[in-house]
Amino acid sequence: MKSCPYCGEQIQDQAIKCRYCGEFLDGRSLQPGFASGTRFGYWGYEYRSEAEILGWPLVHITRGIDPHSGAPRVARGVIAIGDIAIGGVALGGVSLGGLSFGGVSLGLFAFGGIAIGGLAVGGLALAFMLALGGMAISTAYAIGGMALAPHTIGATGVDPEFLRLLEKWFPALYHTLSNPGR
Repeated sequence: MKSCPYCGEQIQDQAIKCRYCGEFLDGRSLQPGFASGTRFGYWGYEYRSEAEILGWPLVHITRGIDPHSGAPRVARGVIAIGDIAIGGVALGGVSLGGLSFGGVSLGLFAFGGIAIGGLAVGGLALAFMLALGGMAISTAYAIGGMALAPHTIGATGVDPEFLRLLEKWFPALYHTLSNPGR
């Protein structure tokens, strides 16, 4: 057994390719975009569909560092998936889009650890209209452990006007909130 020079895992002496990081041991690159020879080794990936809508690929998926620029790859498409994603539907560590899911998410409808948008759902939710989260801050309505908005449902109580709105739009949720324990 020997250590892989790229990831440090134990591999067989006769191995041509590391089974852990995927790096070829004879110096060949795994694929275009794979950056090797770094201290820790990392890989990059990019898929861009041929189908386009308004000049944006229908699907764009990226991962890792661009070996030419040294900058993180950014997925940009109608459906964008990557460490950094910008698109109509964006999924990523940092995401920006109409419908956005990510660790840090910014969008019309944002879902994530930190979510900012028109409707935001997350640990920390900042919204223009409705925020739902552990800490929910909104200019209109907020539901959360710490809810800060003109109309709230939170640890400090329930706003009657907010309850009337819920009764109108979401009767099942209204009955659950107005009759706890039943």
